[in-house]
Amino acid sequence: MKLVILDRDGTINHDSDHYIKSLDEWRPIKGSMEAIARLTQAGYRIVVATNQSGIARGLFDTRALFEIHDALQRAAAQAGGRVDAFFFCPHTADARCQCRKPEPGMLLEIARRFNVSLKDVYMVGDALKDTQAAAAAGARPVLVLTGKGKKTREEGNLPAGTEVYPDLAAFAEHLAP
Repeated sequence: MKLVILDRDGTINHDSDHYIKSLDEWRPIKGSMEAIARLTQAGYRIVVATNQSGIARGLFDTRALFEIHDALQRAAAQAGGRVDAFFFCPHTADARCQCRKPEPGMLLEIARRFNVSLKDVYMVGDALKDTQAAAAAGARPVLVLTGKGKKTREEGNLPAGTEVYPDLAAFAEHLAP
């Protein structure tokens, strides 16, 4: 099975230092829905893996999160794509859980649920923690320069073998020409 794991905020949609708390704040990055469609049409299964500590902080609830994910799914479908599953960590960093990126737990759970080895699976994100989670789980780390991506690249310390693309659309074009 061909599988790509995508971070959400800063990779698929615009990010905010104040969290994406409602559907009104959710805005896709130009070309991201088409990128999901391109990957879907090339036979890739798409899974979103996202830290959502705003839930534990009381900034929004799971209902708001699911509304955002429903909108993302509809937008991807309108472009001809599909998201096969959404995984999220609702905890703050203080909780020290294994599902919060950069820990590999969320990615390992995706591998278990989809019965796939992560060695040929790309994990695409805009933050160091996304690439670290990929490396820790044995997946292939990809950094996009949207969201926090440019700053992340400038700060360095990316895991060995991290591929870098301007955005999700460029990554999709590379993977599914």
